[in-house]
Amino acid sequence: MRQALAASAIAVALAAAAPSIVHAQAAAKPAAAPAAQGQPSQLVLANATRIVATLEKRRDEFTKNRAALDKFVSTEFNQMFDRNYAGRLVLGRHGRGASDADVKLFSDALSDSLMSRYGSALLSFDKGLKVRVKSETPLRNGQIVRVSSEFVRANGQATPVDYLMRKTGANWQVFDVMVEGVSFVQTFRTQFDAPLQAKGIKQVAADLRAGKMQAQAQ
Repeated sequence: MRQALAASAIAVALAAAAPSIVHAQAAAKPAAAPAAQGQPSQLVLANATRIVATLEKRRDEFTKNRAALDKFVSTEFNQMFDRNYAGRLVLGRHGRGASDADVKLFSDALSDSLMSRYGSALLSFDKGLKVRVKSETPLRNGQIVRVSSEFVRANGQATPVDYLMRKTGANWQVFDVMVEGVSFVQTFRTQFDAPLQAKGIKQVAADLRAGKMQAQAQ
């Protein structure tokens, strides 16, 4: 069950931080003043409303046409996920001194692998699954925000899911997601440490592209 929730959480991060988060607006409890327009929680809710409407309208189409689903997920992903920053964090020590081009090569390969693997989770959520936003906490003098939430199943069982977001230009973007306190950036960094050490950034990116390697969100 934890793997299913993990897959859902990653899919949520890929497509604007949770389709079912639209049910959580009344339950949100900001740490300070109520969130204003343009703040992370408001952006997530606005995007989620559009995503839910699209999924409901095109669910049959997406179920039959994976290419259409992939295009939809890719569009939302590119708006809300900071793939280059997340990729550099996953690279960790292997990214030190690496060119921006190599970091982008790895980041794009990792992101596309995640979209391919978890995009379909958007169509397979438990119908009773909801997300409650608990708080929005500024970190590093407001440069980063942690949005804390819970995935709540129909039987009432709750699993904590947190999103880390940072401002890039005028936009807030997700760069990490944590399920039960486990960071997926850290999980992927651990997973890819040995392959990156042995093969280097370009070959690991090529292996991801070829499907010889996949990010394992355990």
